[in-house]
Amino acid sequence: MATGTIRNATPLIALEALVLDSETTGLDPAKARIVEMAMVPLKSGALVEDAPLRSLVNPGEPIPKAATDIHHIDDAMVAAAPSIAAAWPAFAAAMSGTIVIGHTLGFDLAVLKRECQRAGLPWMPPRTLDTRLLAQVAEPHLGGYTLEHLASWLGIAVENRHSAVADAVLTGMIFLALLPKLREGNIRTLAEAENACLALSTVLEDQHRAGWEEPVTSPRAHEERIFARIDTYPYRHRIADVMSAPPQTIAADVPLSAALQRMAQAKISSLLVTPPDTPGLVARDAAIVTERDVLRALAEHGKEALDWPVAAYAGKPLVTVPADAFVYRALGRMSRLKLRHLGVENDDGALCGIVSARDLLRLRAQEATVLGDAIDQADDVPALAAAWALLPHAAESLAAEGVSAREIAAVISRELGALTRRAGVLAERRMVEAGNDAAPCAFALCVLGSAGRGESLLAMDQDNALIFAEGEPDGAADRWFAVYGAIVADILHEVGVPYCQGGVMAKNAAWRGSRATWRLRIAEWITRSNPADLLSVDIFFDLAGVHGDQRLAHDIWRGAFDAAAGNAAFAKLLAEAAGEVEPGTTMFGGFRTENGRIDLKRTGLFGIVTTARVLAIKHHLLARATPARLAAVADLGRGGGDDLDALARAQAVFLDRILAQQLEDIRAGRPPGNKVAVKRLSRDERAALHDAFGAVRHLDTLTRDLLF
Repeated sequence: MATGTIRNATPLIALEALVLDSETTGLDPAKARIVEMAMVPLKSGALVEDAPLRSLVNPGEPIPKAATDIHHIDDAMVAAAPSIAAAWPAFAAAMSGTIVIGHTLGFDLAVLKRECQRAGLPWMPPRTLDTRLLAQVAEPHLGGYTLEHLASWLGIAVENRHSAVADAVLTGMIFLALLPKLREGNIRTLAEAENACLALSTVLEDQHRAGWEEPVTSPRAHEERIFARIDTYPYRHRIADVMSAPPQTIAADVPLSAALQRMAQAKISSLLVTPPDTPGLVARDAAIVTERDVLRALAEHGKEALDWPVAAYAGKPLVTVPADAFVYRALGRMSRLKLRHLGVENDDGALCGIVSARDLLRLRAQEATVLGDAIDQADDVPALAAAWALLPHAAESLAAEGVSAREIAAVISRELGALTRRAGVLAERRMVEAGNDAAPCAFALCVLGSAGRGESLLAMDQDNALIFAEGEPDGAADRWFAVYGAIVADILHEVGVPYCQGGVMAKNAAWRGSRATWRLRIAEWITRSNPADLLSVDIFFDLAGVHGDQRLAHDIWRGAFDAAAGNAAFAKLLAEAAGEVEPGTTMFGGFRTENGRIDLKRTGLFGIVTTARVLAIKHHLLARATPARLAAVADLGRGGGDDLDALARAQAVFLDRILAQQLEDIRAGRPPGNKVAVKRLSRDERAALHDAFGAVRHLDTLTRDLLF
């Protein structure tokens, strides 16, 4: 079907897609069987109705009368039909590399996935759009979102319902009719549609609880993936699905140089080492040699090590996992034992493969997968607190794999966003349970500061705001959101994210307001001349929506940048309002400590983040993450490129040191913070820290030069 690459910027009206529908034996995705499926091509903004792909399917079991009454397919009609194993390959081939559109598509995907699993067929989820979600994006207050409701709303005639082809055609017609309405909301491209659908967190959570598959995913090349829904892949797939097989072996008496050559040629990072003349491959007899073993040999003994037998540097015993174990078992074992490779055994103890950290790189969020599921599924504050308590262990597991603190901060920030989103969902539930009406208008719950930038570590507090569509200060809508914001803050505080000492929380009037109120507020900020009037305003420019209408959040954030663009005086005042950077070293080059610790946030991170932010604001650089802002400033070609690169490297150093200390403090039962014990640092870590402080020494001069 696909004739070109799927790109995020592809206009919706230009999508080449397949519109899918299926008929089943029931409504439970865990038990339902396919009895009919059809796909209708969509090309150049029109349905190709005369070229459907359609098949009846023999489910291999009687079709319940209740199901037949709906779709009119009975046992006799499917008696000679192909099984799913015979029918599916043609559909899978057509779906490969194209967009699939459906209505309540998560149900169809869940049933199809289970059918493939039963038949032993590979399942590759397509990139998808769901008209049920798109309709809610286009019109959030519609009375219902069934095909009948949408057809009536859009003026589309309904014919022959509950036939897979007819329903696919109807779904395609609804999709095309939605496009003008989506354009009215500035949703024109594939990526914009996906992101808008992902904002419907309540709907997605309800579908997830019902056992449906995800009906939409984040854009593949989306810039900010902090708040994407958590993948549960490691807990749904087994080692056999990801291992490299068969395992590559080498005899123990072969020179190390030969092992290195084999790994390079095969583009692998390890070889299993077997005793000479040993038939078969059993875990207890095998060892392993890796790229790192070769590097260690060269570092210790020079080139002559290449002539030594592999056995001299092979690791033994080989640590293994069963082939039928779930992937998270390998992740946990690698993390616990500080290993990068595991052997894989079949039922009789024979080695059948190798699983490496490289194989699992895309799954490196590890325990964050469990954390994400637990957060998304928490129905009350205790459950949410239990889920949040897993975060330090998740961060430690990531660090043990060699993931940088900057990457771990992105995971932490994503989870803080998920936590805030879930707190928002629970707060809405509390409001209704207390007898209040539902939200009076569309709104966006947002995080600010490090969470918005994707740079949170483990010593965070709350920084959040609310933007709602309409309503005057202290009006009915504002009063509703004041109560709502207070409940959100209370939930987060109970869970373990403390109240913001500076009061940057949506429960406070200064940090919530209608779209019009925020625009007036931003305009007032721009006219101020006293830094004291702009306290905490800087972190507003890090704003990111996590719950509700993401368009509200984006429009206000973008509007703030638009209003401040080119205003060097305002940017300078923001920097002054943030305060001065404290020196991290003494005049003699020692670290400036208190009780043996140095605050790397106040002496290092703070200044880098502030500089990157004010320069981005002044030059209208629409980025949130500090490295992205620094890179964008460098790309302006105004000079200071080397200094800006040094700041990005320095930020990474400060983050690494702070996170390592926080993890150590948590293990020791101490509250995590931003102060690092200097004595625990190695010589190399001290040197890197000195270099990082050197990079921030002249921040004032650099900022001034690049502002004006």
